[in-house]
Amino acid sequence: MSIHIEAKKGDIAKTVLLPGDPMRAKWIAETFFEDYKCYNDVRGMLGYTGYYKGKRVSVQGTGMGIPSALIYCHELINDYGVENLIRVGSAGSYQKNIELREIVIAMAASSTSGINNSRFINADYSPTANFELFMKTALYAKENNIPIKAGNVLSADEFYEDDYDSYKKWADYGVLCVEMETAGLYTIAAKFNVKALSILTISDSLVTKKRTSAEERESTFNTMIEIALSTL
Repeated sequence: MSIHIEAKKGDIAKTVLLPGDPMRAKWIAETFFEDYKCYNDVRGMLGYTGYYKGKRVSVQGTGMGIPSALIYCHELINDYGVENLIRVGSAGSYQKNIELREIVIAMAASSTSGINNSRFINADYSPTANFELFMKTALYAKENNIPIKAGNVLSADEFYEDDYDSYKKWADYGVLCVEMETAGLYTIAAKFNVKALSILTISDSLVTKKRTSAEERESTFNTMIEIALSTL
């Protein structure tokens, strides 16, 4: 048992899906898993282990932002031996050609967070996805005619920024969308030599100002979760 996860050794699978919202973790378990059990509800951050097409898999809520996500990733890796961490979350589009409900796979993650400043003084570390997991998801999407975008995303520390148009600089340099956890996930995975990938669904656009409804987000999340589970 770790500080923030009350699971026992062996309760958590080697592959864990990581939504920020703990209720989304519950929904994933109820929708996709068979014979699932809840192994954690400390601080309401739900975690479940079950089976998908006969393969054991877990899902763990991480909360919002890099600091919260890193707590759960650290404990999953070091206390429970997790080897594959796959973020499944929402994002805001920075590009006109990336529309609502589209899927983005993060090849790399820029960030406004200072988490790596103390590690790499006067230098920039580039957190990147695991190639094996990336290729599995890209091939699954191609074989199943699921359109995806792939590239650099931004992991931001702030949801409500003072300058709403600050996204334009990132967009000019090819950043596809913004979310709040991937850079931390890719960094900690590299540190402990495990595999990580972030799969995102576009829920709103900073370019067009459009947003998806709750019903649309739920139906699109289905596709994202199926892509994530193809890595098993």
